[in-house]
Amino acid sequence: MTASSSRAPLRTGLIGYGLAGTVFHAPLLAAEPAFTLAAVATQRAAEVARDWPGARVLSPDALLEDPSLDVVIIASPNDTHAPLAERALRAGKHVVVDKPFTLDAAEASRLDALARERGRCLTVFHSRRWDGDFLTVRQLLEQGRLGRLFSFESHYDRFRPQVKARWKEDAVPGGGTLWDLGSHLIDQAVQLFGMPESVSADLGQQREGARATDWFHLLLRYGELRVILHSGSVVHEPWPRFVLQGERDAWVKYGLDPQEEQLKAGLRPGQAGWGQEPAARHGRLSQGGEVPTLPGQYESFYRCFARAIAGEGPVPVTAESAGQVIRIVQAAERSASEGRRIPLERPPGSQGAAHGADAVRQGRS
Repeated sequence: MTASSSRAPLRTGLIGYGLAGTVFHAPLLAAEPAFTLAAVATQRAAEVARDWPGARVLSPDALLEDPSLDVVIIASPNDTHAPLAERALRAGKHVVVDKPFTLDAAEASRLDALARERGRCLTVFHSRRWDGDFLTVRQLLEQGRLGRLFSFESHYDRFRPQVKARWKEDAVPGGGTLWDLGSHLIDQAVQLFGMPESVSADLGQQREGARATDWFHLLLRYGELRVILHSGSVVHEPWPRFVLQGERDAWVKYGLDPQEEQLKAGLRPGQAGWGQEPAARHGRLSQGGEVPTLPGQYESFYRCFARAIAGEGPVPVTAESAGQVIRIVQAAERSASEGRRIPLERPPGSQGAAHGADAVRQGRS
């Protein structure tokens, strides 16, 4: 038994009860005994009463000002992340911010400094660090099974030909798939390889009536290694999720991690089949055959965060690493608008995968 397991559950407030709040944060929080969902700020009071009858429904202001809450989770529209996180930190709360962390890298640095000043734990919900296929990629690279890596390609494609009436698809700050899906792919690349030397990007609005980016193609340069990150919204036949080409072997993997669909279907961590992918979707090495996909571990995020609050380990995702993602998104937008490659200053010692990989290893504990 750890020291944190004997403590009273951390009373937690959730701001936002859309997709992120209902499908991800609330169920995953409920799977970790160190937390209890005490309050939700939303206009969907009936849904909260149905799903979490013990939670109070408050306004965002009332939730942030509630002295009984220890933790605040921010799962509201992207342009509200930074101001709400600042208010929560100044109110003395530990804070989880849904990705993307902020809309500006300077904001990310400022919030990181504020959390350190206030002695609070601040983390960002980059949950796809615990996708089973990404954990498998890490394992392949750490084992050196591909040899020297020359290209890394990562796709997040969907078939959604109709534009929906929702803020993620509007021409608003933080709208569009680069901020929504691109932040996942960029974060995974940074965890594996650190900050790139440069970014080249092409962004598009392909669907009829599109108001924000719904197609992107990014090229990140790391010496001889090329990293391609891509997403399309009208993709009938998806590209592979991952294609890695190495000197010794290549690995190809189709299909998205199952945990999001499992959560939507009501499956929870610890239940039979959780995080497990069918064998038909396992990746394959060109020379070595099938590689079973490791189980996904979304539940590790809040487990690690509970330990961090108890002083028993680091936060699952540092604000610094989440800020690196924002730097790359901003560089990609600039590259697309200016039609040129954007160089990025890399921190000292950032060569290779050791730099920036601050959380996934924790998820294996």
